[in-house]
Amino acid sequence: MSVTTRPARTTSAPASSAPRLVLAPARDRTVLDGGWWPRSWDPAAELPGLVLALAERHGRIRHLMLNIHTWESRIHRLTVGPDVVRIGWFDTLDPALLVATTGRDVQVDLLVVPPATPRAAAEWAMAVAAGPTNLRRAPDILAGAPTGPRAAATTSEADAVWDNEGGSTAPFGRRPGGAPSANPPRAGVPS
Repeated sequence: MSVTTRPARTTSAPASSAPRLVLAPARDRTVLDGGWWPRSWDPAAELPGLVLALAERHGRIRHLMLNIHTWESRIHRLTVGPDVVRIGWFDTLDPALLVATTGRDVQVDLLVVPPATPRAAAEWAMAVAAGPTNLRRAPDILAGAPTGPRAAATTSEADAVWDNEGGSTAPFGRRPGGAPSANPPRAGVPS
């Protein structure tokens, strides 16, 4: 019996634009380490810039894990500078999540915002994912992303304070965008 093996597809990194990436200020190990908004679902075009940006913060990136059904093609190795990054494709990995492993075996979990997401919603989702107090998982963040004409209002600087520091510029008991807060006003407390 003969066995035929196909060589793993390897891609060299093309010159790419800066990734749309927001990383948490520190690795406090909340749920996610940040958010990434690729411009397309083409891994050969999108992953090199991401790997370089992550390497600046975390050192050498040796492995990426992605959802097999989300991306347009499958590459198994990516050459970025002197390094080769292995890429694993998984059926069970949530499409909204990318997992990177560094040369020191540190795991970096990123929210993956779909490329067609409106700017305001994408920026909001990345900011939430990188927030130091974030306890939401990637698919929950995407499901809660603001949409429509009010979405632009949720990405203001004041709302970023609300997302990242627990304060709110909205009236007491309301979140930006009009959603009720998790802590509604108590009886006897003026709102």
